[in-house]
Amino acid sequence: MYFQHSDALWSDHPGLVAGAVFATGITADASVDARVAEFSALAEARLAAGPEAEFPEIRAWRRTFSAMGLKPTQYRCAAESLLRRFRKEHALPRLHPLIDLCNAISLAYAIPVAVFDVARIDRGLEVRHASGDESYLTFSGETENPEPGEVIFADAAGRAHARRWTNRQSGHSAVRDTTGTVLIVAEAMHGSASADVPKLVSVIAGELSAAWAAVPETATLSRPSPRFEFPAQTGGS
Repeated sequence: MYFQHSDALWSDHPGLVAGAVFATGITADASVDARVAEFSALAEARLAAGPEAEFPEIRAWRRTFSAMGLKPTQYRCAAESLLRRFRKEHALPRLHPLIDLCNAISLAYAIPVAVFDVARIDRGLEVRHASGDESYLTFSGETENPEPGEVIFADAAGRAHARRWTNRQSGHSAVRDTTGTVLIVAEAMHGSASADVPKLVSVIAGELSAAWAAVPETATLSRPSPRFEFPAQTGGS
């Protein structure tokens, strides 16, 4: 299986830095509360100095969304949405230990982090422009088609596993209690992304090792090296 961005995406967004983590052995009974609290405290301290809209990581994604023709205050990257909710409520809903952990890390770094159930992906994922006939499953169970040209995470079966790039993930490959194998993706556009994304990927890998005794495979992607390959799983259901 693979994860990659299309040549067109690299051409349109030369400042993109992407990281990926593949891991097996994930379960729903790991204890991550202490680590979630630590990463959340980092976000709390940063938000005390100013709102998330002023963070360079978020400002870069806002510029990217504007360049794609989207209103950045209507369609926010996942990290901004999490930070906005956390700033107002000082906590995030608990969903699954891995999601809770990755959400907290996303808060701390202000970088979007997506987690996919690999068994629900057909052959791999490519971040690319949509043709418009791909199928996207919402968390409420409704099926949508992305707009032609919209940036999506697409698999070989024509499923869109995320819409509007880092804005909204699909319910089809969302982590659930039965998830055992995952692909975790982090993407950033800000000036220090080339240093921040590899650090974030290393942090995620370390947390997976600590909480699940996993042995993750990781990669930092670039235009010269845009593809991350990882072991195939039974998927596409």
